[in-house]
Amino acid sequence: MLKQLLERKIILASASPRRQYLIKDLGLNFEVKTKELEEVYPDHLKGKDIALYLAELKANAFHDDEIPDDAILITADTIVCLNDQVLAKPKNYEDAFQILTSLSGNKHEVITAVCLRSHKKTISFYASTEVYFKELSKEEIYHYIENYKPFDKAGAYGIQEWIGYIGIEQISGSFYNVMGLPIQRLYEELLKF
Repeated sequence: MLKQLLERKIILASASPRRQYLIKDLGLNFEVKTKELEEVYPDHLKGKDIALYLAELKANAFHDDEIPDDAILITADTIVCLNDQVLAKPKNYEDAFQILTSLSGNKHEVITAVCLRSHKKTISFYASTEVYFKELSKEEIYHYIENYKPFDKAGAYGIQEWIGYIGIEQISGSFYNVMGLPIQRLYEELLKF
């Protein structure tokens, strides 16, 4: 099964350098194809259902003729939830500061949903990780935003960056899920797919 997976054509529908890095290190033969689309979801959705909806929305943006017969399309969406409130990617410096201040000293949840699609079937799954931040000083938050510019990241941070090294006290769940792709679970699902 592993040999078949390594030979299978994979289309990763994500511009995220972190997701591309993880798929590459998994040893998969993949190409990147992205679609511009507005990531909006119905107001009644919460938590994992938002992430699943958005991952499936991204998969459905591709017409069948855009996916080769033998290929698997992978789409994903990561959300950060603090007290049931979704923290999106920051719009600007001030927004990033507010988000990181709200995460400081608190536990939050990172949910990544993944959708796998071929001509024959579609499956979706998600992973959830709890992340505990220490109390961050204003100086630490300013330093991180100035030097790492986390404007493309849900929750305004990357666990694999400086703020993760100095600020995260504990996680419960997949580290790679917080990076944007639960790579071990994805591997298992691809083998079954």
